[in-house]
Amino acid sequence: MSDTIQTQSEIFERIQTGRQKVESELSKVIVGQKDVTKQLLVALLAGGHCMITGAPGLAKTLLVKSISNIFQLNFQRIQFTPDLMPADITGTEILTDTDHGRQLTFVRGPIFTNLLLADEINRTPPKTQSALLEAMQEHQVTAAGARHVLEEPFFVLATQNPVEMEGTYPLPEAQLDRFLFNVLIDYLPEEDEIEVVRRTTTSSNERIEPVFTAEEVIAIQGLVKEVPVSDDVIQYAVKFCAASRPGTAASPEFVNKYINWGAGTRAAQALVLASKALALWEGRSYVSKDEIRTLAKPVLRHRILLNYRAEAEAKTVETLIEELIETV
Repeated sequence: MSDTIQTQSEIFERIQTGRQKVESELSKVIVGQKDVTKQLLVALLAGGHCMITGAPGLAKTLLVKSISNIFQLNFQRIQFTPDLMPADITGTEILTDTDHGRQLTFVRGPIFTNLLLADEINRTPPKTQSALLEAMQEHQVTAAGARHVLEEPFFVLATQNPVEMEGTYPLPEAQLDRFLFNVLIDYLPEEDEIEVVRRTTTSSNERIEPVFTAEEVIAIQGLVKEVPVSDDVIQYAVKFCAASRPGTAASPEFVNKYINWGAGTRAAQALVLASKALALWEGRSYVSKDEIRTLAKPVLRHRILLNYRAEAEAKTVETLIEELIETV
C-alpha cells in the first residue's frame, strides 16, 4: 500500500513540475487560446475524446500536433472526404506472397496510433463515421472477424467546420455523446492575431521539446480515476444534467420551453471524470463544484438539442447552459 501511495505522490509531483513546462512549450507555437488548450489537455488526461468546432485557419491541426510532440505520442491525421471508406481508416486485408504461398495479411490503417486527428469528420457519410465508434469506445478494431487492440493511450480529436455546411453529414447524437468535450475555437483578439502573423511570416521556427511520455500519460489517466469526489459534488453533477432534460420535475421553465433533448447519464460521468482531471492538472487533490461549473459548456454543448422555438427566438446552447449554471 505504501508503494502505491508513493507512486501516486510521485505522479502528482510530476504533473505539477511538468504543467508549466507544457504551457511554455505550447506558447512557442500557439498564441492565446488558453481555455481551448486546457480543455484538450484535460480531455487527454481524463482518457476521453474531443470534438473541436471552429472556422478554418485557427491552428487546430498545429495545436494537436504540438500536443502529440509534448507527450511523445504517435500522431496520425485523416482528412475526411465524401468518398472515404471505413477500410481507409481501420485498415484492410491484402493478398501477399509469403513462404507458405499467398495469404491475406491485415494492413493497419491510420487509426492505429496514439493521437488521431479526424479532420472535418462531418464531410464523410455515416458509414465511414461509424468506423470510429468501436475504436473510441472499446479501443479496438474488428476487421474480417479478427480483433485488433489499439495501443494505449488512444485519443481521438475530431474537427468540424461550421462555416460551409452544404454537402456535410452531421454526426448523430449517439456518436456525439462519445466525445467527452466539444471545444469551440473562436477568432483571436487583434493583439494575438498580430502576434500570429508576425511569427508565421518570419524564418524563426522554434522547436517543441517533449515534456511527458506516453507511459506517463497512462499513469496520469490512472491517477485521475483515484481523485476523491464527495457525494455532494456527484449529486450536483447529476442534478445539473437532469435539469437539462425537458418534461421532468427538475426541469426549469426555460428548459421545457427551449430544449428538445437534454443531457444523459454519460454527461454526468463526463463532468465528474473531467473535473477530476482538471483538479489534478491544477494541483488540487479533490474535486469541487467549481470544476463542474467550469467544464459545463464543453461537456454539455453537444449533448443538448434545441427546439424550433429556441432557434426562432435566437437562443443558443451557450446561453441556456449559463442559465442552468445560475439556476441549479
